Amino acid sequence: MASSISGPVPLPESKYDLSSYWGRVKHCAEISDPTMLLNSTKDIQTAKIMIWEYRNGVRPTMTPELWRAKRVLDSTLHPDTGETVFLPFRMSSCVLSNLVVTAGMLTPNLGPAGTIFWQVANQSLNVAINTANANKSHPLSTQQIITNYTMAVTASCSVALGLNAIVPRLKSLRPNTRMILGRLVPFAAVVSAGVVNVFLMRSEEIKKGINVYDKEGKEVGISQTAAVYAVSETAASRVINATPVMVIPPLILVKLQKSGFLKGKSKKWEIATNMGLIFTTALAALPFALAIFPQRRQLLATQLEEKFHGLKDKNGNEVEYLEFNRGI
Repeated sequence: MASSISGPVPLPESKYDLSSYWGRVKHCAEISDPTMLLNSTKDIQTAKIMIWEYRNGVRPTMTPELWRAKRVLDSTLHPDTGETVFLPFRMSSCVLSNLVVTAGMLTPNLGPAGTIFWQVANQSLNVAINTANANKSHPLSTQQIITNYTMAVTASCSVALGLNAIVPRLKSLRPNTRMILGRLVPFAAVVSAGVVNVFLMRSEEIKKGINVYDKEGKEVGISQTAAVYAVSETAASRVINATPVMVIPPLILVKLQKSGFLKGKSKKWEIATNMGLIFTTALAALPFALAIFPQRRQLLATQLEEKFHGLKDKNGNEVEYLEFNRGI
């Protein structure tokens, strides 16, 4: 994010009001915009220079060009390290990176082998995104990442295979209801494994705490309480993010298969329709889901450990709020 660029002049968080949900929706729509992937290394370096000039007083006011530069950095850089996030794991790549995997998981009548393959692919992508974008206060070791990845894959495959075996046996339900439940099995697997994945991949943060900062961006200590908020809210956001993408397209596809739209059409046409539904839903729903929780989270100092109570700022005033990077 642009906030990782150093300088004494505070950088506005956004041109939108991030204290409001609608303001966060508009902000998230900008940083998750897939067109941000078209920015070259040169564009990113130019944006860094422009934001550095603002933060060090060379540019006195935020102009449209500076807002554009900030948007480039917010969609490209890690907020803790200031390093460029690997392209497939950036927020601006979220819709495209998940498109093929989600379409694979939502393919009807996959069978056990197909189910396992796509659940492994999805958890592999999740681990990569979690690792690339997590709060960097306490990075995991390679061994911890492998262990947590294995547990997340086991959880998702167990849920998916278990529900796929159970749903056809629910003879008391109408065939149409059983079919709809069968289409929603990937959603249950993704949500349960996604929550497990977040808590496992960020377990070190809960054990050791994460960095918290005052309003000037100065680090004031490490808080386990802040870590619990950060990881819990990220897990909840995963459920919210997955819900529209994993629920709406399969239900619409069932309707289309029963209507004249897909009757008699080839398998390729059905796959193309499925991917179109997923892409459209993800593009429209992602900003609304991401905006539920702010990425730069603020808490009252009194909500954190006692060591943060009564802190003074450089003017001698008591620090009321502290903030931290929630991660994604």
